[in-house]
Amino acid sequence: MGVSLPGTLVRSGEERATLVRRTYGLVFVSVIVTAIGAAFGLSQPALMQAVAQHPFISFIAMLAPLWMAMQSRRQNPRSLILTLIFTFVAGIIIAPALFVAEATNPGIVGQAGLLTLSTFGVLSLYAVVSKRDFSAWGSFFIVGLWVLIATSLLNFFIGSALGSLWIAGGTVLVFSGLLVFDTWRIVRSGVYGPDDYVPAAVNIYLDLLNLFLAILTLLGGRRRN
Repeated sequence: MGVSLPGTLVRSGEERATLVRRTYGLVFVSVIVTAIGAAFGLSQPALMQAVAQHPFISFIAMLAPLWMAMQSRRQNPRSLILTLIFTFVAGIIIAPALFVAEATNPGIVGQAGLLTLSTFGVLSLYAVVSKRDFSAWGSFFIVGLWVLIATSLLNFFIGSALGSLWIAGGTVLVFSGLLVFDTWRIVRSGVYGPDDYVPAAVNIYLDLLNLFLAILTLLGGRRRN
């Protein structure tokens, strides 16, 4: 779900292998750091309360290091440190949602995590094995993403539980498509250069994070019903 990047693109199998290895290594570390951030947030009730009471400020605090990381994406280790700060803060931001979900339905967070990893594995394999050109998926699912953002903002003020479930279902669909598209960009399209693993990893990470949160919402809604 990213943009085309300036610079030298992947031209050999070795460069592509390096890009893939670095990208998914950073994705793996980012997921671990997010889990650490979530555990830290869960251990600090006052911090969770502040995050829940000030969602927009929390959102800006999360996006600030991400924006700085994208501005210096080839300046390692600066971009790596900023990316990991972003993923740690993301863990803190989602901690209240995890707390409520787990308190209401014990074990649901683990189930959502397993479903997310399974979805990630299946869709990534499809993107790698398939010989299809997924370039058209980007613009299609980006439009879907903007529709989701608009409907989510509307539902924020309406507060419809049913609307939240429909939005979560749409989120799963949109970010599943974006995950296939972003994976294809990394392994087949030649959009990224060998040193562009930070933005590539951030795209995959955001797909995973949004998939996880949407699946968590769907599981919680199903159990309440």
